[in-house]
Amino acid sequence: MLDISGLIATWRPTLDTAARNAWGLSFGDGVEKAERTPSVLISEGPHRDLYRFGALWTPRGNPVLLVPPLAVSADCYDLRAGQSLAAHLLDGANTPYLLDYGTMRYSDRGMGFEAWVDDIIPEAIRTISDLHDGAPVSLVGWSLGGTMSLLTGSAHSDLPIASITAIGTPIDYTKIPAISPLRLIGKYTGDTPLTSATNLVGGLPAPLVQASYKVTALQREVLKPWFIVRNLHNTETLARMESIDKFMAAMPGYPGKAFQQICEQLMLGNNLYNDAVTLAGREIKLSALSVPVLAIGGTTDVIAPIASVEAIMSVLTGAPSVRFEKAPGSHLGLVAGPTARDSTWAHIDEFLKENAPQLVSTS
Repeated sequence: MLDISGLIATWRPTLDTAARNAWGLSFGDGVEKAERTPSVLISEGPHRDLYRFGALWTPRGNPVLLVPPLAVSADCYDLRAGQSLAAHLLDGANTPYLLDYGTMRYSDRGMGFEAWVDDIIPEAIRTISDLHDGAPVSLVGWSLGGTMSLLTGSAHSDLPIASITAIGTPIDYTKIPAISPLRLIGKYTGDTPLTSATNLVGGLPAPLVQASYKVTALQREVLKPWFIVRNLHNTETLARMESIDKFMAAMPGYPGKAFQQICEQLMLGNNLYNDAVTLAGREIKLSALSVPVLAIGGTTDVIAPIASVEAIMSVLTGAPSVRFEKAPGSHLGLVAGPTARDSTWAHIDEFLKENAPQLVSTS
């Protein structure tokens, strides 16, 4: 005779977990409260708050600056436990720092890439270097954060930079199928169709940024209900999904001038690959970069496909070493996906160890 009580006892923990998760997703505060890595505010200013991860005040290990992209929350490097590159770096022989640009408003519409390349990022690098007795700083940038890191290093050879890691950073925009129609139209119209409306409102508003990101992961959005049903018993999987949803919902907008530069110089002009980005009236060439570089491309990344990222190998002709690695994952998955620890993070660990700065002795 079938032992019903035994089956109920066996399945009860799973059923209880599924019920609790269903309630959390539907009526509660979620399946898990995200815990951030402890951090300390080092300096603050307009769009340049600088944090150091870790509860200790004394800097230790290699200084690493995490550079977020524009129109993305700085939480991209610290979504939750298990999805935090910041925590991973802190566990190693590094002292990770983070720049937080905050919210972009209409009054920031005149901010272009030069604000970050010539001011915000260099200021953070110098501050961190001073805290570490003059040691050079390793930059790690995801997506456009990698772009801004590369441009900063290329424009300012005097900065104390030990190395640059660019994660999911496209260099050759002709290798991005998703924007091919825009490039085709742009041959005849320039960037006007892309920027005319955004100029009126001072940039690309946050809701449009959030919606456009969801479009790039359309399959994920369409299949999400079925994914939830299949994983109601798996709190960790649902917590990962929830952290990504919250991250996308918190995306800020682009300032008007920066968005125009993205359209005109990166998407339509392909100026990174052509080695001729113009900011503040002068030309910046990636070929002038003189520090070691690691580039990582995602095998399922539609925003920055492998070919668009790997193109960096033919552009950085002045760098002492350029390394390219493939890693499984989508655009965000490269940084915070379930396989990031054993792929992207492992590549970064090895690269930082190989290019660790020589600390200046204070004796």
